[in-house]
Amino acid sequence: MKLEDIRLEINKIDSEMARLFEERMKCVKNVALYKQENNMPIFDESREQFVIAKNLELINNDELKIYYESYIKSVMTISKEYQKNLLQK
Repeated sequence: MKLEDIRLEINKIDSEMARLFEERMKCVKNVALYKQENNMPIFDESREQFVIAKNLELINNDELKIYYESYIKSVMTISKEYQKNLLQK
Protein backbone atom coordinates (compact mmCIF):
# COMPACT_ATOMS: atom_id res chain seq x y z
CA MET A 1 0.00 0.00 0.00
CA LYS A 2 1.29 3.45 -0.90
CA LEU A 3 1.60 6.25 1.63
CA GLU A 4 -0.88 8.33 -0.36
CA ASP A 5 -3.45 5.51 -0.19
CA ILE A 6 -2.96 5.18 3.57
CA ARG A 7 -3.42 8.94 4.00
CA LEU A 8 -6.62 8.83 1.96
CA GLU A 9 -7.93 6.11 4.26
CA ILE A 10 -7.00 8.20 7.33
CA ASN A 11 -8.82 11.17 5.79
CA LYS A 12 -11.96 9.04 5.37
CA ILE A 13 -11.72 7.88 8.98
CA ASP A 14 -11.16 11.46 10.20
CA SER A 15 -14.23 12.58 8.29
CA GLU A 16 -16.34 9.90 9.93
CA MET A 17 -14.88 10.74 13.35
CA ALA A 18 -15.80 14.42 12.86
CA ARG A 19 -19.38 13.42 12.05
CA LEU A 20 -19.53 11.14 15.08
CA PHE A 21 -18.00 13.86 17.28
CA GLU A 22 -20.79 16.26 16.34
CA GLU A 23 -23.36 13.55 16.99
CA ARG A 24 -21.80 12.79 20.38
CA MET A 25 -21.73 16.46 21.34
CA LYS A 26 -25.45 16.77 20.56
CA CYS A 27 -26.01 14.01 23.11
CA VAL A 28 -23.67 15.74 25.55
CA LYS A 29 -25.77 18.89 25.21
CA ASN A 30 -28.90 16.90 26.06
CA VAL A 31 -27.11 15.41 29.08
CA ALA A 32 -26.16 18.91 30.25
CA LEU A 33 -29.74 20.11 29.94
CA TYR A 34 -31.02 17.07 31.82
CA LYS A 35 -28.47 17.61 34.59
CA GLN A 36 -29.44 21.26 34.82
CA GLU A 37 -33.17 20.46 35.04
CA ASN A 38 -32.51 17.84 37.71
CA ASN A 39 -29.93 19.86 39.66
CA MET A 40 -27.17 17.32 39.05
CA PRO A 41 -23.43 18.00 38.90
CA ILE A 42 -21.60 17.80 35.59
CA PHE A 43 -18.91 15.47 36.90
CA ASP A 44 -19.87 11.98 38.05
CA GLU A 45 -16.68 10.07 38.84
CA SER A 46 -18.31 6.64 39.07
CA ARG A 47 -20.02 7.13 35.69
CA GLU A 48 -16.78 8.30 34.14
CA GLN A 49 -14.87 5.26 35.42
CA PHE A 50 -17.63 2.98 34.12
CA VAL A 51 -17.50 4.62 30.66
CA ILE A 52 -13.71 4.27 30.50
CA ALA A 53 -13.79 0.59 31.50
CA LYS A 54 -16.69 -0.19 29.14
CA ASN A 55 -14.97 1.50 26.20
CA LEU A 56 -11.66 -0.22 26.87
CA GLU A 57 -13.46 -3.55 26.47
CA LEU A 58 -14.13 -2.55 22.84
CA ILE A 59 -10.42 -2.45 22.01
CA ASN A 60 -9.08 -5.82 20.92
CA ASN A 61 -5.47 -4.76 20.45
CA ASP A 62 -3.91 -4.68 23.93
CA GLU A 63 -1.04 -2.54 22.63
CA LEU A 64 -3.55 0.23 21.82
CA LYS A 65 -5.56 0.19 25.05
CA ILE A 66 -3.40 2.75 26.85
CA TYR A 67 -3.75 5.14 23.90
CA TYR A 68 -7.48 4.60 23.64
CA GLU A 69 -7.85 5.24 27.35
CA SER A 70 -6.07 8.57 26.86
CA TYR A 71 -8.30 9.32 23.88
CA ILE A 72 -11.57 8.57 25.67
CA LYS A 73 -10.47 10.60 28.70
CA SER A 74 -9.74 13.53 26.39
CA VAL A 75 -13.17 13.22 24.79
CA MET A 76 -14.78 13.18 28.22
CA THR A 77 -12.81 16.25 29.31
CA ILE A 78 -14.00 18.08 26.20
CA SER A 79 -17.56 16.94 26.92
CA LYS A 80 -17.43 18.29 30.49
CA GLU A 81 -16.01 21.61 29.27
CA TYR A 82 -18.84 21.86 26.73
CA GLN A 83 -21.42 21.09 29.42
CA LYS A 84 -19.95 23.75 31.72
CA ASN A 85 -20.00 26.27 28.89
CA LEU A 86 -23.61 25.48 28.04
CA LEU A 87 -24.79 25.74 31.64
CA GLN A 88 -22.98 29.03 32.29
CA LYS A 89 -24.97 30.79 29.55
